Amino acid sequence: METMLSTKRIVLGLLFGLSICLPTVAQTQPVDLRLDSGGRVHFIAFGDTRFTDPGDTGAANPEVRQKLVQAVADAHPNFVSLGGDIAYNGSDANDWKVYDSETAAWRKGHIHIYPALGNHDLQGDLKTCLANYFQRFPELRQSRYYSLRAGSVFMVTLDSSLDELSGPQGEWLKNEIDTVPADVDFLVIVLHHPPYTSSSPSLAGGHSARPAEQALAKYLEERQGRMRARIVVFAGHVHNYERFEHGGVTYFVTGGGGAHPYAIKRKPSDQYRGGGVNYHYIDVHVDGGRMVATMIRLGLKKGSASWSRPDSVTIVAPAIGAARAN
Repeated sequence: METMLSTKRIVLGLLFGLSICLPTVAQTQPVDLRLDSGGRVHFIAFGDTRFTDPGDTGAANPEVRQKLVQAVADAHPNFVSLGGDIAYNGSDANDWKVYDSETAAWRKGHIHIYPALGNHDLQGDLKTCLANYFQRFPELRQSRYYSLRAGSVFMVTLDSSLDELSGPQGEWLKNEIDTVPADVDFLVIVLHHPPYTSSSPSLAGGHSARPAEQALAKYLEERQGRMRARIVVFAGHVHNYERFEHGGVTYFVTGGGGAHPYAIKRKPSDQYRGGGVNYHYIDVHVDGGRMVATMIRLGLKKGSASWSRPDSVTIVAPAIGAARAN
């Protein structure tokens, strides 16, 4: 199965100075997972945790990361969606041992973890990167992209080191969208690189949206007009929080898991106007055709944590909205 990066992806990686593993390891058959949530669904989405030696404060803020992890454990969600850059260096076994240690409360609480691969997770020798990754997530059965059904949520997790719309992943994604079950209210797309962002490489090391993800957004927005389910996208890579709506699709950027924050000059289309540092996670509740997504923000001053909810949005499934209009 062809999984080589396109020439365009390689050039982009070189332009942005990324040290990435070229995906030459075969992708196994994508898995379709199911989680019995008892009807209502509660999950947490965030990314860019960069688990590594807590003494390495240049890679991430370990105190922030640890407090967010504990807060997630205390929230008792059905599952956590990790948007990539889980480890600082995916080929470093010690970074993953820090993940094991710092997330022990999640396993103790029997919280399911559904990850996406980020560029840092693929940094180093590819076989070693993926061996470390799949060792932590055996439920994926060596699958780099996969789907999950939980209640009225159908979640599709992509590997954005591969093209999202072409090749095996693209064919699989289009088929998954074509065959979304009729009783699904929300089609959730999870990937590392964001289709929309106010960030820019000129602002303290930020990232612009890449052409591949922009093409994915165009495709999703075209499909949204012909779907019963509402499409919601969660991405990371940019170390901040952003929220956009285009073509009926809601896009979140949730890269506030511990990696040092990026400054953002927010575009008018960014529906979150807050400034400053936004270490955070997104708390998501789905019930009765409604999704309520709330940004839980961590403030930290001299070791003292403060929590706030500066952004929250209710997203209504199209069929529910049409019923209310009638």
